[in-house]
Amino acid sequence: MAAVSKQRSASLHSNKQGAGFVKEQNPFLALWPHRFDYLFAPHPDPGTKPEWQTESRHPLSDRLIVQGAYLYGVRPGSTTYYGLLDIDRGSPYHPQRDPLALTRISEALEPLGLVTCLKLTSSDSMGLHIYFPFAEEVPSWQLALAVATLLENAGFKLMPGWLEIFPNRKPFSPDGSYSLFNGHRLPLQQGSYLLNDDLQPIASSHLAFVRQWQAATARNDISIEVLEQTVRQAKRKAYRVSGKAEKFLNDLNAEIEPGWSGPGQTNHILGRITMRSYIFGHVLGAEGPLNGKALIDEIVKVAKALPGFKDYCGHQRDLRKKAKAWAHSIENKSHYFPYASGKAFKAKQGPTWNEQQAAEAREHIRQCVIELCKQNAFPDGTTPRYDVLCACHISGATLYKNQDLWHPNYISDIQKTFVEHPPHPPIPPSRAGATCAAGAKAPAKDTSLLGAVGCNKPNDKGSSDSVEGKSEQLPAAGCNKPSDAAFSAIEAVRGAQQVERSAPPEQLSLNIQWALQIARSKHREQVEANKKQYRQERGQRSQSEYKAQLQEWINSGDPVLVAEAERVLNRIEQATRAM
Repeated sequence: MAAVSKQRSASLHSNKQGAGFVKEQNPFLALWPHRFDYLFAPHPDPGTKPEWQTESRHPLSDRLIVQGAYLYGVRPGSTTYYGLLDIDRGSPYHPQRDPLALTRISEALEPLGLVTCLKLTSSDSMGLHIYFPFAEEVPSWQLALAVATLLENAGFKLMPGWLEIFPNRKPFSPDGSYSLFNGHRLPLQQGSYLLNDDLQPIASSHLAFVRQWQAATARNDISIEVLEQTVRQAKRKAYRVSGKAEKFLNDLNAEIEPGWSGPGQTNHILGRITMRSYIFGHVLGAEGPLNGKALIDEIVKVAKALPGFKDYCGHQRDLRKKAKAWAHSIENKSHYFPYASGKAFKAKQGPTWNEQQAAEAREHIRQCVIELCKQNAFPDGTTPRYDVLCACHISGATLYKNQDLWHPNYISDIQKTFVEHPPHPPIPPSRAGATCAAGAKAPAKDTSLLGAVGCNKPNDKGSSDSVEGKSEQLPAAGCNKPSDAAFSAIEAVRGAQQVERSAPPEQLSLNIQWALQIARSKHREQVEANKKQYRQERGQRSQSEYKAQLQEWINSGDPVLVAEAERVLNRIEQATRAM
């Protein structure tokens, strides 16, 4: 079992540690795979506390730990192979004040399968660090919640200076934003020693620590069933919700906590994170309901902390943009509210979601028909039109619900001409009627919105031919063709008045709509072109700023930063050559 644990640790170290630095073949260093956002502090003077700082620019390398120029600490990642308890010297649970406290702690954690631990002094302050290593990897948040619940059920109070656990139970900061797990100092640094059962120092070497770690790992067989059961009980107690709200919250957790297991899951997971953060963020530990920038920050950091994010999330570069869109949607376009906020759902004015979807579908059909007409690719028959529009990702059911937008029985061939030649402004009806009634020669350019369908124009032969033409064809709807008695001035005026009183045909409305659609389509094309140009310029600026930052890393002289910067610059240069 010890060999298996050692092999697992080495494999874990190889797979999870950040690139850009040399990895030492050291079994002790392999026990701490999560090196990002590490802690460091200068060695303090005797009797003083170290001043811890967080380094987020690069991971903690093995050689920095071996060098020992600073005190170092690490944070648990999204999963962990160990739990840690921190008991300060002044705590009521320190053996000097309660000799049986450690025994009670061990008994409280036995249901999880944690029966063996490593005891160390944390530093010169004579506080205690108690490690419980195990072989099976578990989610850090589950272990934190389970350990905290069992200890509190046994009567222990978890608070800084008394008893702290790592990973900690509350991943939310007091200001309401999502935070990293708390960090702890690495063992066997200044003032840290291995202790025996009588709490007497026995060793300070890494080799002795690894031997005890492997022995404890072989005995601690953590029970996943008990862990999950304890977490479920703890959630009911901590959330202080009941009934449907509890089920809703637990359903969201079931969707979120496993993280990514494959590509194509980002939108679903971000949507669930947004719902949980917005509705239950203050229930889970935030100071108040989350909104605005705090909600966006939480969505981003929760997503980054989930398993599989780096492997399968396809929106790592524009994650904040996606989170902003989700936050805006749930705050402005949904009927969700923070839990127990006293707000109730009120029907919003305006179209419903289904009506909006139907309107968008009709708009999509219009745009497709316009583009096909522009390309002279819109067929005449019903079936060919149906097939062409289905190829534009429009369902058959949607097409049949909106036949007035594409079916030959509704759409005449004249509308195709309006795509290429928008109609001219109409002349006053009185003038058009007088001209027509007087038998004058028609203008060279047709100025009527009715076109060939709406009006039969007089020909060039004058009034006699107009009278003869009446016997050959019936007058079309929308135009009162002059009769034989209309050659007098009085009849001409009367004919004009009839034209004015005629209701505009439905075709006129359709033609105007088509002309407006063409203008909107051109406007949208221009907007998209402007957006594309803006994105290109912004990408160039971002790349220039990123290269400048990498150059600063090279100029810093830090071997870790220099190696990382050179690696990234080489990759950018290779990509540029390939393009």
